[in-house]
Amino acid sequence: MSLGPDPDGEDPGLPPELRYLKRLVSGLTWIMILGFVVLIAALVIRLNADPVPLPDRITLPDGVSAHAFTQGEDWFAVVTSQDEILIYDRASGALRQTIKVDLTAPQD
Repeated sequence: MSLGPDPDGEDPGLPPELRYLKRLVSGLTWIMILGFVVLIAALVIRLNADPVPLPDRITLPDGVSAHAFTQGEDWFAVVTSQDEILIYDRASGALRQTIKVDLTAPQD
């Protein structure tokens, strides 16, 4: 009579429910490890991607400071602290449009 595990690695003294639970926990552990590796790989790929154009990559007009930044497929926009929105072409970096923001409340 052998007291150690049988050839397939299972302990013959464990009830079938515990053997099933042991396999389930082991399987879930490997799935979590695999998921963590995939998550780290996705982060590495994402962080090594080309950076998006940011306001410091473009030339703002003299005396203008960036307050906010957003982007679309072929453009990006800089909201200035002078209440203007400057829209730039993504490919060339050229200024496409300047929009003056009117901050007065509408009159009813």
